[in-house]
Amino acid sequence: MFFTYFIICLTVSSLTVIGILFVRSIFKKQLSAKGQYCIWYLLLIALLLPFIPFQLLPFELSNMTLEVNESNGRIPSIVITEEVQNSNWKQDYSVSVNRTNFEYLNIMTASIWIAGMLVMTFFAVKAWLDVRKIKRTTDSLKNKDVQFLFEQCKKQLNITGLVVVGESRHVKSPMTFGLFRNYVVLPANFNEWLTLDEIKYIFLHELNHYKSKDIATNYLIVIFQIIYWFNPLVWIAFRKMRLDREIACDHAVLSSLDEKCHRQYGLTIINFIDKVSSQRNVKLANQFNGSKKQIKSRIKRIASFTKESKILKLKSTVIITILGVLVVSQVPFISAMAQDNNHYDFENENALYMDLSEHFTGYDGSFVLYDLQADQYQIYNKDKSTLRVSPNSTYKIYSALIGLESNLISDENSTIKWDGTKYPFDSWNSEQTVTTAMKNSVTWYFQELDQRNQAESIHSYLKQINYGNADMSGGINQYWLESSLKISPVEQVQLLRDLYTNQLGFKEKNIQTVKDAIKLEEKNKEILSGKTGTGTVNGNEINGWFIGYVEKGQNTYFFATNIQHEDNATGIKAAEITLSILHEKGIY
Repeated sequence: MFFTYFIICLTVSSLTVIGILFVRSIFKKQLSAKGQYCIWYLLLIALLLPFIPFQLLPFELSNMTLEVNESNGRIPSIVITEEVQNSNWKQDYSVSVNRTNFEYLNIMTASIWIAGMLVMTFFAVKAWLDVRKIKRTTDSLKNKDVQFLFEQCKKQLNITGLVVVGESRHVKSPMTFGLFRNYVVLPANFNEWLTLDEIKYIFLHELNHYKSKDIATNYLIVIFQIIYWFNPLVWIAFRKMRLDREIACDHAVLSSLDEKCHRQYGLTIINFIDKVSSQRNVKLANQFNGSKKQIKSRIKRIASFTKESKILKLKSTVIITILGVLVVSQVPFISAMAQDNNHYDFENENALYMDLSEHFTGYDGSFVLYDLQADQYQIYNKDKSTLRVSPNSTYKIYSALIGLESNLISDENSTIKWDGTKYPFDSWNSEQTVTTAMKNSVTWYFQELDQRNQAESIHSYLKQINYGNADMSGGINQYWLESSLKISPVEQVQLLRDLYTNQLGFKEKNIQTVKDAIKLEEKNKEILSGKTGTGTVNGNEINGWFIGYVEKGQNTYFFATNIQHEDNATGIKAAEITLSILHEKGIY
């Protein structure tokens, strides 16, 4: 969902910028000039984290819902629907929950974000065209002494790559640019007002940018400014990064010069200050000059220059490494937000994928069938079969099992008294046993079981049986009602299989009690067991389930059908689809 993705990017970028600024302020004296610049590369890594393959989200611009707080009563809704058809068990009691739909917020966020990126892309393209214009108007140096001086500076810095040097009437300050072919460009007629020593300082400065790969970094900065244009902290960070880059470059030049040349190097920078107002900032180039504020900061650092010790460089390395670990530690947070456990990782060689689309006309859904004897899955709609959605009333199977296993109820004594609250269904307005509550899908009965249990205990059971995402953050009264708890059709089938064969590690008598409670009907010695479920949000039936199994001869077939629709997806409809498929396959 686009809004979630926006929050991830905003959170990661903001936390990283704040963290780097905090570390720089605390450990400023323990960081070398290059260390203060290199620490910003951690920001580039952090900005990239939300886009690495296992974090990448599909940009869904619709159907976004955010959860609201748990209601005060047991039933978090005001709309309840009942459907009764020919067969006695084909009844579905659906409790509607209220959710705030943020579809328009999602679309608006995506639109604004994309619009901002388009505007920023326009300026990036304009900057690229500026660089091309300078490149086209760059003439080769005619002064042989300056050409020789440039080659000497390259040799001094151990640079062997091709770097084109020239002059252009379109620049007022020396600059370095070019991603694949690198250029060092000086203002036209520079040799008329610059000495050879000053030209040497400029060459050393610009070639240090080339050596440090600062040109490629410029492109990364521009790309991330396009993506993160909405975060002012990122803009502030990149402005500081550019200044730190120039200071680090100044420091590298000063380290290669005699001490008596340091003052002259600073004066060379000052010589360009009167040209700042007439020179536009070219974002894709490294410029020798800068704003008056930046030049002031650089001159101060030049005036106080001292050679850095090995201890200081070691401290810088340690600090950057520790901060790097903290930056990378955001990966689990990003992963949790981005993936949100939406899909179950299912890989099975014994899976046969089928086309059953004629049974799902008008619905987006999936069907999963597992043949216990053949140990084979038959699946319709591979993607949806692993998509986790709210279980709704199908969860009552496991709510009952947990209640039994926790000794809150037993097969002999599972009665819970009715508290007098009037419900639209007569069958709800009386005391219930686990069997009657399951048959009539009495929501308040299972909510009462949850209330009597501890949330920590329930969560422990959910983890033990690997129930979907095991997320109970939606609240004790409604986590399974179109809320935080989600499970896929494949997982539903696997759980039913494990329940039937008692691979869950529960007491056999409790397993049998649940089996008896979900038994629906028997025809020709074929026994059908299962549970329907309907997810109703703001009065709209959006999520229909039917899960269960058929005992046929010596074999058992487990199934799960889930359907999605904007307002007509019910457990009853899911049951109709399931029965038509089972009949077609000769199973029931």
